[in-house]
Amino acid sequence: MAQRPATLSEFELITRFFTHRARGATLGVGDDAALVRVRHGNELAVSVDMLVEGRHFFSDADPALLGHKALAVNLSDLAAMGATPRWATLALALPRVDARWLEAFSRGFMALARRHRVDLVGGETTRGPLAICVQIMGEVPVGQALRRDGAKVGDDVWVSGQLGEAATAVSAIKGRMRVSTRERRTLEQRLHAPVPRVSLGLALRGVARSAIDISDGLVADLGHICERSKVRAVIEWEAIPANPAVRSHAQSERGAQALLAGGDDYELCFTASPRRRSDVLRAAGGARVPVTLIGRIERAARAGASVQVLDSVGKPLRLKTRGYDHFR
Repeated sequence: MAQRPATLSEFELITRFFTHRARGATLGVGDDAALVRVRHGNELAVSVDMLVEGRHFFSDADPALLGHKALAVNLSDLAAMGATPRWATLALALPRVDARWLEAFSRGFMALARRHRVDLVGGETTRGPLAICVQIMGEVPVGQALRRDGAKVGDDVWVSGQLGEAATAVSAIKGRMRVSTRERRTLEQRLHAPVPRVSLGLALRGVARSAIDISDGLVADLGHICERSKVRAVIEWEAIPANPAVRSHAQSERGAQALLAGGDDYELCFTASPRRRSDVLRAAGGARVPVTLIGRIERAARAGASVQVLDSVGKPLRLKTRGYDHFR
C-alpha cells in the first residue's frame, strides 16, 4: 500500500522553509515578536503589500518566481523612499501544505533577500485561499527620505527603465495581444521577476525632490505625487521609454493603456530640478539603471486631470483608464 506523504504542522512548516539566521536583528524568527535596532541617525521606513491568487498572479505561477516577486514589490516601495532594506516579515495563507511548492517559493524569496541583505524576522501561516503578505522595513537617514509631497513647479519628471512590459505580458497571456514567442519570454520575465530599483533610490537621495514606484501605472502613480505636492504633471507620449514589442502595440487603445496605466512596472518615477539633470544622470549611471526625462511639473489647474499626456503634436490624449484599481 502506498504511503501518504507526511503532513507538516504549522510550526514544522515555518522551521523547515522560513527560519533563517537573522544577522541584522537582535531576535529573529521563533519568538512572539522580532527585535530590531535601527542604526543611530536613521528613521524606520515600513511598507506592506499583499498578493492574492487570481488577482495579482495566475494560479499556475512558478512558485520560485512568485517568492521573488512577493519580496521585490516591497523592495520597490523602499526604493521609492530612498531607504536601505533591512528586515521583512511574511504571512502566508495556503490552501494546503505542498512541500515542493513551499521549497521553491522559499528559494525564490530568500535568494532576493540575500541579494539585498534583508533578514526574514517573522511571519504567520494559516489555511485559506492562496495569499501572500510581506511587510518590509528599512532605514533612511533622518530627513532624507524621498517622498511624494516634494515636487515643485518647474521640476523635471523622470522614469527609470522601460514601461508597459508586464501589462503587455498579461494581455498576451490572456490572448488579447499577439507577440512573438521571443518577445513574450522577455515580457513575462518583467511580469514575474521585476527588478526593484533599490540602488537608484539610494543614489537619488539629496537629488530627487519626490518619488514613487510605478505599481498601478505611470499616470495613476505620478498622479499621487501631483496630489500630495498640489501640482500637475505634463508628460510627452513620445518620450516614454518602451521596448519595441510594447511600442508596436502603443497605437491601439489596449497598447496605450498598457504603457500608461497597466501597472506592475516597479520602476521609479521621480521629479528633480532641471539644474540637477547632470546629478540625476550621474546617480543613474552609478546605479546602472537607465532613466528618461519624460515631462515637467506645472502649477495645478483648477479643473482637469492632475496628469496630462501630450501626443507628438502637443494634443492631450484621452485615457479610458488612468491606472490599476483593485476594486474596479
